[in-house]
Amino acid sequence: MVTKHILIASALALSLAGCVQGGGYGNSAPLNSAAVRTVGGAATGALIAGATGGSKTQGALIGAVAGGVSCGIPGLPNCY
Repeated sequence: MVTKHILIASALALSLAGCVQGGGYGNSAPLNSAAVRTVGGAATGALIAGATGGSKTQGALIGAVAGGVSCGIPGLPNCY
């Protein structure tokens, strides 16, 4: 039970990491892009689905769609 909570908490932290502004090494690429949010959402969805006993593929698909769409949600940082 504790392991499930740790996995879910780390997955949520990973998904929020896509909201960080700035670039990678030497500020070469923005971390707050639609691609980063889509990949982060897919990874987070797969982790949460795996931790809760669901389909990892379906969780990754739902997470990728949610991550990509998050660029247009008011209140969240805009994508670059």
